[in-house]
Amino acid sequence: MRRSFRSLLVALFALLLLLAGTMARATQMAGPAPGPASPTESATQPAPPPATNAVYFLPPEKLAHARTLGRIRTALGIADALLGFAFLWIFLASSWAARISAWSLRVAKRRWLRGLLFFAVYFLLSALVSLPLDMIGHATSLHYGISVQGWPSWFGDLGKALAIGLIFGPLVLLLFNWLVKKLPRFYWVAIWGVFIPLLLAQIFAAPLIIDPLFNKFEPLTAHHAQLAAKLETVVARTGNNIPPERMFLMKASAKSNGVDAYVTGIGSSKRFVMWDTTTDRMPEGEVMFIFGHESGHYVLNHIPKLIGGVVAAMFFIFWLCSILTRRLVAAKAASWGFAESPEGVAATATRPGFLVLFLALSAVGFVLQPVSNAFSRHFEHQADVYGQEAIHGLVPDPQRTTVSAFNHMGEAWLEDPTPNPVVEFWEYSHPSVQKRATFAAQYDPWLKTGHGEFFSK
Repeated sequence: MRRSFRSLLVALFALLLLLAGTMARATQMAGPAPGPASPTESATQPAPPPATNAVYFLPPEKLAHARTLGRIRTALGIADALLGFAFLWIFLASSWAARISAWSLRVAKRRWLRGLLFFAVYFLLSALVSLPLDMIGHATSLHYGISVQGWPSWFGDLGKALAIGLIFGPLVLLLFNWLVKKLPRFYWVAIWGVFIPLLLAQIFAAPLIIDPLFNKFEPLTAHHAQLAAKLETVVARTGNNIPPERMFLMKASAKSNGVDAYVTGIGSSKRFVMWDTTTDRMPEGEVMFIFGHESGHYVLNHIPKLIGGVVAAMFFIFWLCSILTRRLVAAKAASWGFAESPEGVAATATRPGFLVLFLALSAVGFVLQPVSNAFSRHFEHQADVYGQEAIHGLVPDPQRTTVSAFNHMGEAWLEDPTPNPVVEFWEYSHPSVQKRATFAAQYDPWLKTGHGEFFSK
């Protein structure tokens, strides 16, 4: 799956955005840079390669488009990060945050209602500020044929995401703000403690409650019984507990021309989801590899490892950000208009002061993005190896099948075969398609050792 959580939760759980992005990327099969699909392409092998040693290649016209799209996506990614930070800084430095906090005091008598109003306004303003970039991104997707979703439907999805954020976001932030007030020295530990169950609840509930609001899901067996039976042969080999009733088909073709698949959820909400565009355009062997890759995330415990890693990292991130927040508040609170309130609430615990913690989290999150992506790329490579080994003996030529799958995905999303190394290091949550395809073409452990890294036969 593409980075859907990040667009889906535009205004939801601001303190969970770093993790939400990481978890979404960990369960994605496709590469990091979406591009236009080929609507007329069926489940055929890619066109013969040109005179090049590259394993993943694109025809000249699509190559030019891929490189242009790569630059557009990079620019939008940088602009998104800078805009978010700049908006929060201006919102605080211009005293708008302090004024909105004062307004909430005039219109509401109860303290908790004032907090809900303040954070709701903050969410709405954040959504409005990010709207132009979101629209540019969607317009680009439409122009290159990535998306087939009309503007009314797109705005509808955006409205749903904002509604979810306005329902849950202010409540969560009000709780965190209350913890800052009650535990001024060690609030970061309390926030971290609350963060963990919220995180697990979000991961568990997403496929059951959130995802169906945006896409239609049906049992895979209802449309592709033969394919489901093929996938069961992979299940039998991997030992992964994904029965047919937890395999779903997502009607992605209503909104996208891309090809994709993903695993999501934990515990009883765990499931495998295949886009209908993938089943329509890719051969069964390639779909089996994709399923093997996604199964690898569960069998190799990537999900609990990521959860554990993020939980541990967030402990230190909250601690570091609490220090940065305290220093920034001490330096700027008076000029930003939110010194200690008349009620005796410390500057950090005021509504505007609490947003300074967001500012610190935004800065630290941006700096740590390459670290998060490095772990994600490592897990994705392991899943690639696992998937290719999982189909050994189930398809005639695992290497050719895997390489062909990467070519289909790369061409469908128009990923640049030669991305900028700095961009790849900073922004890519997956290895580039070129690296993945090149490794797959060369990987045949049975020829050398008689067994694979994860399978003995």
